[in-house]
Amino acid sequence: MPAPTPYRLYVATGDAVARVDDLLGDAPAVTIAAEGSGTQCVAADPGDPDRVFAGTFDDGLLRSRDGGASWERVGEGDIPHGRVMSVAVSPSHRANGLGVVYAGTEPSALYRSDDGGATWRDFPALTELPSAPTWSFPPRPWTSHVRWIAPHHADPTLLFVGIELGGVMRSTDGGETWEDRKPGSQPDSHALATHPTAHDHVYEAAGGGVAWSRDRGASWEWADEGMDRHYAWGLAVDPVDPELWYVSASIGPMQAHGRRGDARAVLSRRRADTPWEPLGTPNGTGTGTGTPLHHPHAEMPYALLTLPDRPNLLVVGLRGGGLLVSDDAGDHFRPIALDRPVPAILALSAVTGG
Repeated sequence: MPAPTPYRLYVATGDAVARVDDLLGDAPAVTIAAEGSGTQCVAADPGDPDRVFAGTFDDGLLRSRDGGASWERVGEGDIPHGRVMSVAVSPSHRANGLGVVYAGTEPSALYRSDDGGATWRDFPALTELPSAPTWSFPPRPWTSHVRWIAPHHADPTLLFVGIELGGVMRSTDGGETWEDRKPGSQPDSHALATHPTAHDHVYEAAGGGVAWSRDRGASWEWADEGMDRHYAWGLAVDPVDPELWYVSASIGPMQAHGRRGDARAVLSRRRADTPWEPLGTPNGTGTGTGTPLHHPHAEMPYALLTLPDRPNLLVVGLRGGGLLVSDDAGDHFRPIALDRPVPAILALSAVTGG
């Protein structure tokens, strides 16, 4: 029997970047770097587990080429905004032997690098869309930001961005031109995903609920049936079954992002065209047997993650720093026992590697 695939996890903590080695092993090891940087998002190159990017709240975009051991600022002169709120490495588009990287900022703008982060270009057509003057992030209503970037898994010309608050915008030519938000999608976009095998599917978690498209983003439909709270934040899709997906949701933004321990959040699962159903939660003993989720999570599940060759596996990152994993599509969870604590979890990115 072949040895299990080792996974490396990168975590944006809001202050630093944590690296977790051998994520699913018996003793995952944590190293923390870039402390004090204010990291908000993180993305590793699936073709090079040592190349990783992290966006910060006021210190621009950081890059590591040694697996997170050291970091350098990139994009200076090309990216004029210090708040980089989203970053993604395309799974389908490589240039010069490297994954094409996208970065989204506040105020809303999108940038791309074809040379591993050395130089960047912008896409001004995004902010020339008819709806752009109405984009507004409620806590800072004078501005908005690119909250999520979702390059397509198979088509390098197909790209989606989620504006908080503005909606899902689609480009079919690699970012040169853009289509405005479509009916059925959600305007307060928080997370987006495309699927590695179901190339027509696009998924959205948003402040008003969830939506999806089954025609590459040409049209959208709401998919909230069964949810008892609709402020959705985290999103993940099973790598094999495109009809199996997960979201985390709270009753509103104050609970999701306010005082820790009061999130009132629920993890939910949707299969095919069935309604959403709440998932299990670890029991108090830490044995991972799991119990039905009759009481909401006190800590918001900010980041949900599936792994490419592991169907039915879900990793959950909690705002307070805890990591949970389920091997049975969310029926049961167990905590991941890290060798040192992670202070908080805002975003996750996983790659295969040692």
